[in-house]
Amino acid sequence: MSKPSVISVNWLTEEGNVVVIAADGIRNYMSQFIDDEWLYNHKVLHSLDKKTLTPKEQFDPEVLVYDPTTLSEEWKQDKSTKKWTICSQKFKPYRPARPAVMGNILEAINNTPLVKLQKIPAEHLIKCNMYVKCEYFNAGGSTKDRIALRMVELAEAEGLLKPGMTLIEPTSGNTGIGLSLAAAVKGYKCIIVMPVKMSKEKALTMEALGSVIVRTPNEAAFDSAYSHIGVALRLRNEIPGGIMLDQYRNIGNPLAHYEQTAEEIIDALDGNVDYMVVAAGTGGSITGIAKKIKEKVPHCVIVGVDPEGSVLADPNENEAGFYEVEGVGYDFVPGTLDRSVVDKWLKSTDQYQYCCHRYSNSKHALFSESFETARDLISKEGLLCGGSSGSNVHAALQIARGLPAEKNVVTILPDGIRNYLTKFIDNEWMAARHYDINERF
Repeated sequence: MSKPSVISVNWLTEEGNVVVIAADGIRNYMSQFIDDEWLYNHKVLHSLDKKTLTPKEQFDPEVLVYDPTTLSEEWKQDKSTKKWTICSQKFKPYRPARPAVMGNILEAINNTPLVKLQKIPAEHLIKCNMYVKCEYFNAGGSTKDRIALRMVELAEAEGLLKPGMTLIEPTSGNTGIGLSLAAAVKGYKCIIVMPVKMSKEKALTMEALGSVIVRTPNEAAFDSAYSHIGVALRLRNEIPGGIMLDQYRNIGNPLAHYEQTAEEIIDALDGNVDYMVVAAGTGGSITGIAKKIKEKVPHCVIVGVDPEGSVLADPNENEAGFYEVEGVGYDFVPGTLDRSVVDKWLKSTDQYQYCCHRYSNSKHALFSESFETARDLISKEGLLCGGSSGSNVHAALQIARGLPAEKNVVTILPDGIRNYLTKFIDNEWMAARHYDINERF
């Protein structure tokens, strides 16, 4: 292999500009230089000793005294104007477009495209307009980049986050990527705690950004000392300068969507939003989007999506259980979720559904609503999205059936294909879980 040529720029003055093309992204290299095992096998690394952390077995039980169901600050609504306020916060002004030249990559967060679906609605005989907000166009690849940046900004403004400190966060992965990105740019250390079921790709991305990853058992309840929340609380107690921004309680979570995401949707459609369909995890996105849309488009119906196995749609009746789709649902109701803004809930499933499948000769094919719809979005609409996108669009299709042509249904594609190359994108992974596989995928 020939050595790359080097062009000297010593002659440039301070006013000169050098432009470099970053031809592609991290997604194509998850099994190559991003992965330490690949580097080790190619003799780039001399060992596979990864930095990891384990909290001490002996700890003060008071460390675990924590209520993720309460919000850090209260929303207040003016009864006459219906507008919301937060006592300690001034809302950031809406930014309608990204700058042409950015000071750093964090400015590539927000202002994601809204795309009209074509083939899938036609197949389902849908007459109305269906739009998807492609959140994987954010710098870190998901809608969680928005809340990560907003929480960091708030902590910095309040003097809670200072140079040299360590971000410690329990997450299903995407918030961790957003925080890892912010930490890399701003110079903080970062520790991410997440359940084992979350994809290898998410962990590799965060490690590439310089974060340390700690895994926890899937079955550990949120209030267990061994859950991702419990371990994060214990690590925060042990590590000097550690801070947990706490996406389950932090007002910056819904605030990011109230200030920006909802405004982008309203702006793009000139206020013509009839149904807004959003899957809930921490609930920040549906809460922030709904509060703003209800202010400006009072007739809009807000539809929440919750996976089978999660308790968010009905905390009193639903029993928590396992589900494969990542980033949505919980076994408790986070403080960032305001259930009162949701007009209707729909349940989604990634579990086995016995049905005659339209692409299978079997009368008893097994398929997943969430993963099958996500794969359809990729193969038919060219939208390189993640599994929870399938949950949202499947629910949106149910809402759209029977609506007249002038109605607009909007939903969110929370993240992209990068995080799932070894999961629902992989036919072997699908087959191992007995999911039906669309042969055209």
